[in-house]
Amino acid sequence: MTTAEPGSIVGVVGCGVTGARVVGLLLERGVRVAVFDPRSNVGIRRRGVVVVDSAADLAVCDLVVMCQPAPHAELAAQMLANGTRVVSIGDDLADLREMLSLHEVAVRHHASLVVGAGMAPGLSGLLARSLAAQLHTLDELHVAIHGTAGPACARQHHDALGDTALGWHDHEWIEPPGGSGRDLVWFPEPIGAHDCYRAALGDPLLLQRSFPQVGRISARVSATRRDRFTARLPMLTPPHASGSLGAVRVEARGADALGERVTVISGASGHIGDLAAAVSAMTAYHVLVAGLAPGVHALGDESLPLLHDATTFGVRVQEFTGVARATSW
Repeated sequence: MTTAEPGSIVGVVGCGVTGARVVGLLLERGVRVAVFDPRSNVGIRRRGVVVVDSAADLAVCDLVVMCQPAPHAELAAQMLANGTRVVSIGDDLADLREMLSLHEVAVRHHASLVVGAGMAPGLSGLLARSLAAQLHTLDELHVAIHGTAGPACARQHHDALGDTALGWHDHEWIEPPGGSGRDLVWFPEPIGAHDCYRAALGDPLLLQRSFPQVGRISARVSATRRDRFTARLPMLTPPHASGSLGAVRVEARGADALGERVTVISGASGHIGDLAAAVSAMTAYHVLVAGLAPGVHALGDESLPLLHDATTFGVRVQEFTGVARATSW
């Protein structure tokens, strides 16, 4: 990966668990950073960082990374209208739909918007693209996630579990209730096995866009009985301030060149904030140095085969090999 031009400035909106890590990763690569945090500027005054008073002040940056809680669509539209490139880490399903509708705005103003640039969606899309390359034909994609990056992420997952889910089944959209479709999923070590359920997650929406030939796409999130029971109520226990250890797992089903059915699986584990930050910072850095065609993009698109680049930012990918071990990239 080439280096950013001297003088490049990336704006970051939101400096919670993930946003603060994004700032650190960009600074390590010599990128100047300007920050706006809607809640507080405490803890983000660092050398190489400029703190601004309004998100609108970031429109002069070469690119803006949005790490604040949803919604992102309105601010993204404002940035695009100014010709500013945007990377959004948001995973709220309704917000993702709105951002996808900004394609014409982005093209008209010669700007680009990368949506779902976190762990899931985000890293899940990169894993799906890598797995698809191993198959002659791709029929199904199934995503599972465990863990949350921080308080805002935990609240989002809590709400998603209690909301109407989204799935792609036999080339048609389905909307099963959140908390249904129990599946025991084996995540990369050290996470192991957890029961996972359907939820209002953004992966099916973005993966169907990136892989229109696939007939079935699902996404599930790990949950306990208590999680499912309280999903439609306010969170009873405050989320952990610094997030948790977690994982993402992607399973692709299809056929090889001989027509034999094949299933390939890969994933990654670690601190969720670290994984999400690595993906969003890597995406921002790639767009900054290599550019991207005007319009809206997702990390599962053929135009963004960036899994190897993600590993240089600290993502460690594990691939299931069919035996009791995993190979690392």
